[in-house]
Amino acid sequence: MAKSRQPVISARKKPRQARSTRLVADILEASARVLVRYGAHRFTTARVAEAAGISVGSLYQYFPNKEAILFRLQAEEWGQTMGELHRILGDASVPPFARLRAAVRTFFRSECDEAAFRSALEEAAPLYREAPESRAHAEQGRHLMESFMKDALPDASLRERAFAADLVRLVMSSAGKAISSQNRSRPEVDDLAAAIGEMLCAYLKTARAANLPS
Repeated sequence: MAKSRQPVISARKKPRQARSTRLVADILEASARVLVRYGAHRFTTARVAEAAGISVGSLYQYFPNKEAILFRLQAEEWGQTMGELHRILGDASVPPFARLRAAVRTFFRSECDEAAFRSALEEAAPLYREAPESRAHAEQGRHLMESFMKDALPDASLRERAFAADLVRLVMSSAGKAISSQNRSRPEVDDLAAAIGEMLCAYLKTARAANLPS
């Protein structure tokens, strides 16, 4: 059976002058508006070009297809979220469980603050999920959480830390996605984040106790 063709999602060229940098920014801003308005299945380069006030040819100078635009939007969203989580989870001056509680709260707030945009990005994910660039971004999240587990579960094995990291990431991602779709208020989001943060900390405390030397 032939392998499915992976989409080309790398940008054609990087802007080097202020004018081209502004043009790419305009394309991405227009893309976000088009994605929220029409959804992933009706997202087209023609609509983006029209919204940005440029020709499709100008758009193709920087992005080869709609998948490349959508991935760029997703990559920038990932970068912002990962930067915040790295800052929180990597702060060794704060106890591990306090870091985790703060990370859950920050992640949930981020998911809910731009719920419509993030929901549309999630709808678009199958268009580029199998591309190497997309998998590389997913690996960054896994490595971040596994690194945090060195502090949270110092006596656990590599396998146990990897399992805990996957579980925490799965719970955060699934719960954050569900909560963002419910149009909850900020206090409600924070209450849910606190409860889920405590639940995850309780799991890690149990795992840590099980690995303490007897």
